[in-house]
Amino acid sequence: MGAAAGGLDPFVLGFTVFVLAVFVGYHVVWRVSPALHSPLMSVTNAVSSVIIVGALIAAGPAELNFSKVMGLVAVVLASVNIFGGFIVTHRMLQMFKKKEPREAGQ
Repeated sequence: MGAAAGGLDPFVLGFTVFVLAVFVGYHVVWRVSPALHSPLMSVTNAVSSVIIVGALIAAGPAELNFSKVMGLVAVVLASVNIFGGFIVTHRMLQMFKKKEPREAGQ
């Protein structure tokens, strides 16, 4: 089947995509200004929703097996990652808000 698909080994193709993704991702993140880095990275944790979809598919079988347990673990960890990212973003945005001046009587 490898010869029919252009003679590429699926592992080599997948590994090439992985290496290119790491290279491009590193350079994209490295060029983000420090003031935007943390809010940007915490919001991009929402990409974990893709992990949740895959984990729900893995956790779908009726019988209890390793796949179902790992799917449940993936759902829990990805959920913590998503909500934690939004909490961090909210707290960082609060740091940049102007504080209201207090009244003289308070």
